[in-house]
Amino acid sequence: MERPRIRSFSLHCRERYGHPVGKIPLDLGHPCPNRVNGGCIFCRPASFTPQSLHQADSIEEQIARGKELLLKGRFQHYLAYFQQETSTALPTTQLLPILAQVLSAPDCLGLILSTRPDAIAEDLPFALAELIRQSGKDCLIELGLQTCHEPSLRWLNRNHDYDDFLQAVERLSRHDCLEIGVHLILGIPGESTQDMAQSISQVCRLPIHALKLHHLQVIRDTPLHALYLQGKVPVFTLAEYTNMLLQLLPIIPASITIHRLWASAHPQLLIAPKWNILAGELSKSLTAQMNEQGIFQGQHICPERL
Repeated sequence: MERPRIRSFSLHCRERYGHPVGKIPLDLGHPCPNRVNGGCIFCRPASFTPQSLHQADSIEEQIARGKELLLKGRFQHYLAYFQQETSTALPTTQLLPILAQVLSAPDCLGLILSTRPDAIAEDLPFALAELIRQSGKDCLIELGLQTCHEPSLRWLNRNHDYDDFLQAVERLSRHDCLEIGVHLILGIPGESTQDMAQSISQVCRLPIHALKLHHLQVIRDTPLHALYLQGKVPVFTLAEYTNMLLQLLPIIPASITIHRLWASAHPQLLIAPKWNILAGELSKSLTAQMNEQGIFQGQHICPERL
């Protein structure tokens, strides 16, 4: 059977663990430090918070509900996904015991820590690496970069720069047991296709293991929403975004796992773009076009298939 043209998260799990693995989102209840600076103009946590996740619940309760409502018996094992806010903004001495508790569950195969490049405390990489080695499990640190272009970072009100990201990658990459992922947003106003390709190419030259891409979404009652109403925020049509991915996927090394290619904000909070299509159908459509056009991840870097 022909192998997939994209190194997806599901393919990665089948190769590493021998079976599918789920993700259970968790919330430490600690706000993102950028909120004191007004926050990122696109961000509203409620827009991507799973219905299973209740911040007031303990971590044990969050995991139990995640198993019931998200895994639904389809997965016997899971990765604990600290996606909400900025997980590593907690002091390391407070964060590590929580992570150790989560890792102690036999059906937990590891951690995914979603965070900001400027929220990696000096003592975190070494302490986290020690915990991961002792547990014998996995850990992926997702760094929310969004773009490598400084004007865009300022426009998004990220309040970190590209050098902060490079420093975080350098410090984390000293520890082989810590894998690094990068989150990029495509379609930031003012960025051309070449600008987006440059962001991807630059981060893919670094020692990273995973990539998460998605199109810019306008969420209700955010600063981005106000700019959108003023006509200052163009958004992708489905066809435009698909064509963009067909151009960008060939420049992503085949060794990098792609965790996401589009966003999925809650419909009642999503202003634009509204494509009215399920993620599964998006995947089928993209795969069909890749097959028709002979496109596969990494083909502009290495002639071999995944």
